[in-house]
Amino acid sequence: MSARPQTPLLDQVTHPEDLKRFSDSELTALAHELRAETISAVSETGGHLGAGLGVVELTVALHSVFETPRDKIIWDVGHQCYPHKILTGRRDRIRTLRQQDGLSGFTKRSESVYDPFGAAHSSTSISAALGFATARDLGGQCDGGLGDAIAVIGDGSITAGMAYEAMNNAGHLGKRMFVVLNDNDMSIAPPVGAMSEYLSRLYAGEPFQEFKSAAKGAVSLLPEPFREGAKRAKDMLKGMAVGGTLFEQLGFSYVGPIDGHDMGQLLPLLRTLRQRATGPVMLHVITKKGKGYAPAEAARDKGHATAKFDVVTGKQFKAPSNAPSYTSVFGEALVQEAAEDSRICAVTAAMPDGTGLNLFAERYPSRCFDVAIAEQHGVTFSAALAAGGMKPFCAMYSTFLQRGYDQVVHDVAIQRLPVRFAIDRAGLVGADGATHAGSFDVAFMANLPGMVVMAAADEAELKHMVATAAAHDEGPIAFRYPRGEGVGVDVPERGEILEIGKGRMVQEGSRVALLCFGTRLEEAKKAAEALSAKGITPTIADARFAKPLDKALILELAANHEALITIEEGAVGGFGSHVAQLLAEEGVFDEGLKYRSMVLPDIFIDQASPKTMYDIAAMNAEHIEAKVLDVLGVASLGSKRA
Repeated sequence: MSARPQTPLLDQVTHPEDLKRFSDSELTALAHELRAETISAVSETGGHLGAGLGVVELTVALHSVFETPRDKIIWDVGHQCYPHKILTGRRDRIRTLRQQDGLSGFTKRSESVYDPFGAAHSSTSISAALGFATARDLGGQCDGGLGDAIAVIGDGSITAGMAYEAMNNAGHLGKRMFVVLNDNDMSIAPPVGAMSEYLSRLYAGEPFQEFKSAAKGAVSLLPEPFREGAKRAKDMLKGMAVGGTLFEQLGFSYVGPIDGHDMGQLLPLLRTLRQRATGPVMLHVITKKGKGYAPAEAARDKGHATAKFDVVTGKQFKAPSNAPSYTSVFGEALVQEAAEDSRICAVTAAMPDGTGLNLFAERYPSRCFDVAIAEQHGVTFSAALAAGGMKPFCAMYSTFLQRGYDQVVHDVAIQRLPVRFAIDRAGLVGADGATHAGSFDVAFMANLPGMVVMAAADEAELKHMVATAAAHDEGPIAFRYPRGEGVGVDVPERGEILEIGKGRMVQEGSRVALLCFGTRLEEAKKAAEALSAKGITPTIADARFAKPLDKALILELAANHEALITIEEGAVGGFGSHVAQLLAEEGVFDEGLKYRSMVLPDIFIDQASPKTMYDIAAMNAEHIEAKVLDVLGVASLGSKRA
């Protein structure tokens, strides 16, 4: 472990008000110490490094100029918030980031009064800032009071439609508020689309270069036009960037672009804006993701998400892999299917690497579409691709697909269009916690008429499901799979096309049947081994489909066993609920079947290791064993949730 950095100025900071006594030169030095402390902390915990390093100077400047927590700083997505946490009374816990009972990797209202609004999905900050500004003007009250509202949003996040909805409304209402556009030309993957090109033109334009040079030599002159006001100020601001009128047409006073790492520019400009602003202001700052740490600057993703690492070399400490990740199996299987069918194309929302579509994009760039952070658009775009005769695979994390649900219903399901939904990060995901858990997709997809819903029990099953989805043209189809490595089964060279609505028997037994949907199948097998030692040999089946259900399999299990237990990595209302409905309609309960459904509990589970999270959910092998013993009336093993 590398030695912790020397931080004499940062050691004097307990809360943001401590910054008020520092000179501007000391604040610049403090920013260097804050960057070193952030790098040191993340090297021990892992986490989102690059985004925070890019906003170190901005974080110091905002907290020194504004009066937090009365003034509300809202960090979009939250990847940027580690330096903010260090300055707001949480430095002593910063090395618990993303760990059980530790600090969240995102802003979280229950964690600190300095986190006025939780954020782990993107593009929500402007809406939230407008809400705070409006509450202030209406006489609302909250912890810390209500002053100014400042949204810090990245160039990737501003590509989402929600950001434009918020800017349009903010311009209409005319409330005093601040939006800091953190333009680093890099979100998770390189940003795409017309907005990215527009911002690039602003950055490259001659007016910015001239302003940057002038500001470095004569920053003290910058506030004067603001003091004079009137036409000279307006002309100067418009002259700072060709095309700032896009934001001005939405009702914002646009300022920038300026160097977001130059405290000599940030501090006087923020002070002037805070003093003079009367309505919504857009401040455009240019930053560099991963700034100040060479390994992050050199990384393809600019150090977006890292494991623990050596500070000196940047080398990450990752456990050796014993099996391919589900994500890579999906990506490779899709490339394989696309080689045989030129109609197959792929759509993702700013997550090509995270969804495995980077492999597809390298092989078939003309058939791979990154629509930026715009899940709603991505779903409807996929629907029209299907209507146009293509075979779109819409690959999104479960938790992000939630944002496009209206489009799934209205544009895909009602029209029975054959969009293939590849749902990554199903179930509990570990360090990202409740905001990124894939808890609800089975429930919200399986209740749609005509939707086929599958879950892969292992990496071989996932490959079969990719092939099945590619061949399915009768309507929409979805398949889900978890984060991380597979279970180590042999993966076939080619996936087989599964019969729609047909499960499989895994193990024949008696008395009790375990019907699994998804990767809890491995835990069921472990539980069965322990139960066999007690003289109970369960039947185990893999449902494969939540919709349509394999009615014949389910009714056979119900007829031949005292008890039937369904197990799934999803919330109530999903697979188990559909099975219960079938059993009720068939009158099976009247015949005395003991039925239980193991689902995620009705709580949001905070970050921990996936195993610990499933312990909290009572869904690991020992809990399955205890559930069987309980339903059969055998002495309980004392599980947390039998």
